[in-house]
Amino acid sequence: MSRTVSSWILSSARNSIILQGRGRWYSICVPNRNKIKWKFVFSKTHLFPAGSCSLDNTLSLQKASRHTSTEEEHFSFQLSPSQINNILRAGELSHKILDLSGRNANSVLRFESNQLASNSPMEDRRSAATCLQTAGMMFGVFDGHAGSACAQAVSERLLHYIAVSLMSRQTLEEIELAVESMKPVRPILQWHKHPNDVEYREITSQYFENLRVYWQHLLDLDTETGFSLEEAMVCAFKRLDSDISLEVQAPQENELMRNIALQVAFSGATACVAHIDGVHLHVANTGDCRAVLGVREEDGTWSTLPLTRDHNAYDEFEIRRLKREHPRSEEKTLFVNDRLLGILMPSRAFGDVQLKWSKELQHSILENSCDVEALNIYQYVPPNYHTPPYLTAEPEVTYHKLRSKDKFLVIASDGLWEMLSNEKVVQLVAGHLTELNVQKPQLTFKKPVNLGYMHNLLLQRKSRGLASLDRNIATHLIRHAIGSNEYGEVDPEKLAAMLTLPEDLARMYRDDITVTVVYFNSETIEGHYRN
Repeated sequence: MSRTVSSWILSSARNSIILQGRGRWYSICVPNRNKIKWKFVFSKTHLFPAGSCSLDNTLSLQKASRHTSTEEEHFSFQLSPSQINNILRAGELSHKILDLSGRNANSVLRFESNQLASNSPMEDRRSAATCLQTAGMMFGVFDGHAGSACAQAVSERLLHYIAVSLMSRQTLEEIELAVESMKPVRPILQWHKHPNDVEYREITSQYFENLRVYWQHLLDLDTETGFSLEEAMVCAFKRLDSDISLEVQAPQENELMRNIALQVAFSGATACVAHIDGVHLHVANTGDCRAVLGVREEDGTWSTLPLTRDHNAYDEFEIRRLKREHPRSEEKTLFVNDRLLGILMPSRAFGDVQLKWSKELQHSILENSCDVEALNIYQYVPPNYHTPPYLTAEPEVTYHKLRSKDKFLVIASDGLWEMLSNEKVVQLVAGHLTELNVQKPQLTFKKPVNLGYMHNLLLQRKSRGLASLDRNIATHLIRHAIGSNEYGEVDPEKLAAMLTLPEDLARMYRDDITVTVVYFNSETIEGHYRN
C-alpha cells in the first residue's frame, strides 16, 4: 500500500502543470485518480514580525517528518503510530464551560478544536472567546490565502468589533471615559487560546486605536436602541474590512507596521463566526468556511442542518448577486474557470484589495511603498477589471433557535469540507460521542483494592479501545479527512503518506484544516423552554 501511494503521488506531481511567473500564482494539479478543488490565489506570504511568536513550535513535530524533495530516492512514509498521533494532536484545544459554582449553566457545554497545516506557514486561524460586557460566546474559523497575514489580523480583531457593536450606549460611554481619563479599561473578551497561537503584538496599540474610532462612531450615531445581533455582525465585518483597507492607505512612519498593513490588505481571508447566547445562535459567514449543526432526532437518528452557504461560483445566489452589481457587458467575465475574474475561488473575503481598489489606487500605494517584492506583494490587474469592487466582506447571517435535539455545531475551513461531506462529518461526531459514552470506564472498586486488581481494570479499559480513540473530536475529524480509504475507514499507511508529503507537494493533496466543534448543553436548553 505504501509503495502504491508513493508511486501515485510522485507520478501525480510529475504530471502537474505548474504556472509560474512574477506573481507566483498557484499551480494546477491534474492527477488522473484524484479530484482536487483548487483555489487560484496570490503567492504565499510569509509574515512573522520580529519578537512575535510563530506556529513553528506548534508544527515542529510535523515539519520534522515532512520532506522538502519530491525525488523518489528521498521519499519515505515511515511514521510510527505515536508519531502520527503527535503530529495530529499538536494543535489540540479544548475548554469546558463552568459557572462559579462549578455547575454548567451555559447553553455551551464545551468546545474542542484542532488545526493541521498544509501550507508553510499555516494560513488558517481560529478564535474562541467569552463576551465579558455583553452576553454570549463566539467561535471563529478564518481561512487565509496569499499568506497568513489577513487571517491573522481578522482572527485577532473581528470578535472585538462584534462585541463592541453589541454594547449598550452606556457601556460604550463608560469605556470611552476610561480611555480619555487614562484609566484601565475592563476587558471586552475572555479569550480561549492555544498556547502557541500567534499574535501581532507590535501592532496591538494601533488595532486598539482603530477599534476606539469605531466605538466613537457608534456613539455619534446617537441611537439608544443599538443594533440587533444580525446588524451588529454585518456592521462589524464591513467595518473591519474597511479599516484594513484604510490602514494601508494612511501615512505610516513605522516600517514594520507599514509592512504588516500592506501584507494584511494584499492577502485575504474568509471567515465564519458563530455567536451563541442561550438558545440564540447566529452564524455570520463570508466565503467558503462552513458551519453545520448536528441534530439527534426523536427516533435516535442523526440529521444535518447547514447554517451557511459557500460563497463561490457554484452558488447561484452569488452569481446573480455579482451580475446585479456589474454591467451586463461583464457577465461572461465575472467568473472564469469557476473563479472570480479567473483568480479567486471564494466570492466574498476580507482583504484582497487588488479585487476591490481601482487600478490607480493600487498603483499609487505600491509605487510609494518600500520593497514590496520582498513582502511577496506584486501588482497584478486581472483581465476585464473594469468596475471594482468585485469582492465584498459583507457576511450572510443565519439565525437558529437552539432546541434540545441540537447537539453540536461544527465550524471548519474548506480544507475539511473538501475531504468530507456535511453528513459524514455529523456521522463521525455522533459516532465519536457514542463511543465515548460506551467506553467510559466504570470504576466500581471491589474491596480490598490491590495493585493487581487496578492493573486488570486498566487492561479491560484498554481492550475496549479507549486508549486508541482521539479524545478531541476535531482531531478525530482531521484523521478521517486525510486518512480515510474508499470504505470510510482510516488507512494508517495513507494517513502516514499524507502527513509526510513534501512541503511543495502537500498543498496539491490537502489544504490547511481547522475545525472547532461546539457541544450544547441539552439540559440548559430544555430549562429555557420550561421557564
